[in-house]
Amino acid sequence: MPGSMPESMNAFLLEYLPIVIFFGIAAVLGLGFMIAAWLMAPSNPDTEKNSAYECGFNAFEDARLKFDVRFYLVSILFIIFDLEVAFLFPWAVSLFDLARPDMIFAFWSMMVFLGVLTVGFIYEWKKGALEWE
Repeated sequence: MPGSMPESMNAFLLEYLPIVIFFGIAAVLGLGFMIAAWLMAPSNPDTEKNSAYECGFNAFEDARLKFDVRFYLVSILFIIFDLEVAFLFPWAVSLFDLARPDMIFAFWSMMVFLGVLTVGFIYEWKKGALEWE
């Protein structure tokens, strides 16, 4: 039949059918939950809901207000240690492959990386950057 796909192409596309179904169900559920929340959720914000909550300053004031530099220090520390964990997990999973004698460089390079982060953490600790009050 002209214009039809060969059988191998149909079999290939059928392998992706569960992924398409998964994305379809996820889209329907996501949209359904958003529409249900929009229809049923009460919308009566009060002053307590609009008050400062995580950031430490009022949310609806001038954006040029000065606030404490410790917020930046904590966020930088979070990013540093978040990156450390992001590098450490794949390294730890492949550690047994790295234990071969020809892969010893990978082990010591991670030890140097962790050492640099530890020195930086100790420096910030000694400088008092982690003290809040």
